[in-house]
Amino acid sequence: MDIMIIAGVVVTLIGLAGLVYCMVKAYKAKKAGLVGDDLTAHLKKLVVVNLLSFLFSAIGLMLVVFGIILGG
Repeated sequence: MDIMIIAGVVVTLIGLAGLVYCMVKAYKAKKAGLVGDDLTAHLKKLVVVNLLSFLFSAIGLMLVVFGIILGG
């Protein structure tokens, strides 16, 4: 079950990296002075990455929990 835990940690870290990427891109867009429709269009492109990042994080955490439960 150690492999499941390690895989879960890796998947969770990938998800967290995606979330950090989304935060940085959104901050840069706001810092660049985008407002209104331009900012909305830019942020709409990040929605898919954001949702996939949350999905990866959730799946990774589930793998870690299942690995701990099955290994314990």
